[in-house]
Amino acid sequence: MPAALKHIITELNGSLIDMARIQEVVKVRDTHLFVDDTGEPNLPVILCLHSLFLDSRMFDGLVEAAAGKFRVIRPEFRGQGRSDLDDVDIITMDENAEDILALINAMGLKDINLLVQSMGGDVGVRVAARRPELFHKMVMAGSSARGETHKEYVDWTERASVHGFVGEVLDETMGIMFGATCLADPHRADMVALWRDRINAVPRRLRPAMMGVMTRESALDLLPKIDFPVLIFSGTEDHARPPAWAKEVADGLPTSELVIFDGVGHSPTLEIPEVVYPKVLDFFRS
Repeated sequence: MPAALKHIITELNGSLIDMARIQEVVKVRDTHLFVDDTGEPNLPVILCLHSLFLDSRMFDGLVEAAAGKFRVIRPEFRGQGRSDLDDVDIITMDENAEDILALINAMGLKDINLLVQSMGGDVGVRVAARRPELFHKMVMAGSSARGETHKEYVDWTERASVHGFVGEVLDETMGIMFGATCLADPHRADMVALWRDRINAVPRRLRPAMMGVMTRESALDLLPKIDFPVLIFSGTEDHARPPAWAKEVADGLPTSELVIFDGVGHSPTLEIPEVVYPKVLDFFRS
């Protein structure tokens, strides 16, 4: 599929910037990944890896915040979003990691800043540990590195694969992805409604990707191999991956900083972007 160019005008410090944004499907290994790329060849790169149930659009706020400062590249994992389907029982974190490494090679990326959230962290840790020389820094939000086979989550996956993201399944998903404070905040109601609609539209074919997350193996033993600085965000209302799991990651890394946000759930980049993104950009610039 040929790349599609979108010209976007954004305002930065009172000046208008015209960005030619590239949306394309890139062949990697035995699949094709959808990639959204702001495309600036001379800017440092931020590679974003998204959460399960969400997609590259979860980082729209970063694209705006980083305009003129960073090139933002946002792939979507196999079997998710606009990437190819994968007719298998499970898509493992290791398989996703190999896809992302192949994408990095295909795009010729280096000195990469990595921003990952939730499932993106499961993949990001594996990618960073296998090829640490490719990376400059990493920010992990709502992430962990431990393995998990949770019967309740597996049952939820099976129900979603039959009924889709409607009714109780949709309510449960929203309760996992966002903190109670965020869900009850009228000032964030539009954001919550937007993502409720988007998750409601997620097809039942997500099951292989869900199974990969719900039955993932531990990557804690990989943490010492990540020899570049890592900033970790966790929320006190993140019940899927609580702050203790984030501390476990911080303790296992050679160089890390852990920031815990009170009243924030599993999706810090969406719940408090006005706090998170300035910290992300300052960290990557420093």
